[in-house]
Amino acid sequence: MKILVLNSGSSSIKYQLIDINENSHSLIAKGLLERIGLEMGEFTHKWNGQKHYEQLPIPDHTVGVDIVLKALVNPEYGVIKSLDEIEAVGHRLVHGGETFNKSVRISDEVIREMEKLCDLAPLHNPGCLKGVAAITELLPNVKQAGVFDTAFHSTMKPEAFLYPVPFEYYEKYRVRRYGFHGTSHRFVSENAAKYVGKDCKDLKIISCHLGSGASIAAIQNGKSVDTSMGFTPVEGLMMGSRTGDLDLGAFMYIAEKEGFSMKEMNTLINKKSGLVGITGGKQDMRDVRAGRDAGDERCTYAFNMFAHRVKKYIGAYAAVMNGCDLLIMTGGIGENAWFMREPILSNMEFLGIKIDKKLNEETQGVAGIISTPDSKVTVVVFPTDEEYMIAKDTFDLVTK
Repeated sequence: MKILVLNSGSSSIKYQLIDINENSHSLIAKGLLERIGLEMGEFTHKWNGQKHYEQLPIPDHTVGVDIVLKALVNPEYGVIKSLDEIEAVGHRLVHGGETFNKSVRISDEVIREMEKLCDLAPLHNPGCLKGVAAITELLPNVKQAGVFDTAFHSTMKPEAFLYPVPFEYYEKYRVRRYGFHGTSHRFVSENAAKYVGKDCKDLKIISCHLGSGASIAAIQNGKSVDTSMGFTPVEGLMMGSRTGDLDLGAFMYIAEKEGFSMKEMNTLINKKSGLVGITGGKQDMRDVRAGRDAGDERCTYAFNMFAHRVKKYIGAYAAVMNGCDLLIMTGGIGENAWFMREPILSNMEFLGIKIDKKLNEETQGVAGIISTPDSKVTVVVFPTDEEYMIAKDTFDLVTK
């Protein structure tokens, strides 16, 4: 079955066309549309080791999805003969609130409930819904499914998801920790466990999804019991441009001193903080490392802060689960930046973590165990594949 996977943002659309069945899957094509709604957009389409790129107007998501569909059947760089070959579309839907604790078939009722949740994710859910609407208009007879980033974390207990604010705000507005990156944490916890010859349901797992957006999840017996991101993706680890954990008193102090509105503060904590804020503009961890190595004081601060905060969460989640059997490093930084994994995982022998430095340096962008044979905790680098997880859930929903 050929399934089109869409990840629609406010001004972008990522896509993959995947051929999947019960036992296997293969990537046929993938691509990205950027700068939707601006004067000129960008379109990149990749297939069979080749690439097509062009700049063109992309006024809205419907036009964007139409560009994708036309590319897939293009005589020059297309990969299918007819759109009839697309049997289903799977959407990454960011925020499911407390309404959606698993992947679902898209229906009018699901869309109505998603619209109600836009207040919880004003930057993400509207884009997701635009992707759904575009497919509904352009491929009205194709089955659609939605896979929620928050769903995997719906197994957290109240002591993990409630905030210590007046309880009425949970009752009135459902203000609580929801967590994100759930599709990634679910994929790597299940598949990294298989990689080391175990079942995730028998393990205590700490999953570190480290990239421009970063989060850690404590996964016990296959279920999320805690995670670092919260009501929004701002909470938790220091990220590319997000603050992570921040004293709310400091937030209010800055707002008062600078005379910033809540909108301006939202921009500050989401887009001007994290690595960008400390270094003065560097967001890529390779650039931060290069700056540190060149003696840049602020890059040194940023590099060390990132490692310190990840290490702190690993320790906390080992405490929550009374131990850890498997520690997973994934995401752009987790999979590739061996130079960041090393300070994060060094001096952790008290938790039973011992790293083979040579294996750590050699393991970049591929799956591999980087812990020593006598390490009580198995540490594995494991590339994430959220698109496959979306395709798999979509396949299961439309065929069963």
